[in-house]
Amino acid sequence: MSVALIRHGQTDWNLQGLLQGSSDVPLNATGRQQARDAVGMLRSVPWDVVVSSPLARARETAAIIAEELDVPLGEAYDDLVERDYGELEGTSSSAAIRRWPDRAYPGAESIDAVVARGLSALERIASEHADRAVLTVCHGTIIRYTLARLAGRPVPGIENGSVSMLRPVPGGWTVATVNGVPLEDIPVDRAAGMPSRFGEADASGDGDTDTPS
Repeated sequence: MSVALIRHGQTDWNLQGLLQGSSDVPLNATGRQQARDAVGMLRSVPWDVVVSSPLARARETAAIIAEELDVPLGEAYDDLVERDYGELEGTSSSAAIRRWPDRAYPGAESIDAVVARGLSALERIASEHADRAVLTVCHGTIIRYTLARLAGRPVPGIENGSVSMLRPVPGGWTVATVNGVPLEDIPVDRAAGMPSRFGEADASGDGDTDTPS
């Protein structure tokens, strides 16, 4: 079995640097093109199914990829939704970070809870799609911190439309690539300071520096 984690394409809120989280914001034209561009990185592997978060930006990205690759569009998993930022959703992410530099946003879902959902989703996908190659479209923060937990180290911010690969190992998963780059080629001391250009958690990426425990 193999799993690719793909971040959805860009939305207007990504472009404007607004906290997006669980708000159901659609793709913009750039985001739809990013979904098509991702297909070029995926054609070398015979994929079996595309699954996703139920949020519209992830679901549309998944549908575009499924159509382009001529593979089935599978189910949506609630555990793959993005971090819930509560009342801060729709507000300036850079302003939120200046006010709460530790990212302990009031009323927001904790990073540990986000990671627990990410791991739960992977477990369910592995159970329901054993021995298949599964494309999984979801969101920047849940991908980043789930990968960090699995890798046991910080990883960079996740780019819109990027592909990160997981490989199964006994008892779990190993992180093969992040944003299409082999994990071993990403310096640990730089990873935490490498935000995505249009992050889920702030205008330049969710810049937390610690691997979630």
